[in-house]
Amino acid sequence: MAEPLDSAALDQLFREARSFSEWQDREVTDAQIHAIWELVKMGPTSANQLPARIVWCKSGPAKERLAQHAAEGNRKKILTAPVCAIIAMDEDFHEQLPWLFPHTDARSWFTGDEEARKRSAFRNGTLQGAYLILAARALGLDCGPMSGFDNAAVDADFFADHPKWKSNFICSIGYGDRDTLFPRSPRPDFDVFNQLL
Repeated sequence: MAEPLDSAALDQLFREARSFSEWQDREVTDAQIHAIWELVKMGPTSANQLPARIVWCKSGPAKERLAQHAAEGNRKKILTAPVCAIIAMDEDFHEQLPWLFPHTDARSWFTGDEEARKRSAFRNGTLQGAYLILAARALGLDCGPMSGFDNAAVDADFFADHPKWKSNFICSIGYGDRDTLFPRSPRPDFDVFNQLL
């Protein structure tokens, strides 16, 4: 039976973790990127859809390509991070279901219903993006998730060969510079946004 994580692990994943805009000059290795994916893919998605498609912009030219499509305030966050991931979703994820969910004909649930595929891809792809953040933190890395970019331009630039792949958000990954953080924004107590019935 699983046991609760200790307080230090919870601090690393949640309580002391922050979103970063400034980065230390430390490399994120290919092995670390692969290790993040090995955790991300284990997170639950509906019928094991796994609709997320991730492009890891690690080289200078790749980050420059991505940064040109970002809002001015986000460009430096992309260019100075060791790696920046584009978290996208495949709106034709159902084509992979025969091998990802072989227990039944799950592909037929989505065939001919593009709107249902879009909703499901967005929901489950967003979940996978959240798993990516937690996986990176679990492996000792920091994250800087962001929107603030031209999705259509990113899709045209990076996914021209995959027209059903649509960008959701981007996430810089590395070792954050804690000296540049401002105080954490408020986090409400349970009763503010929750109901226990």
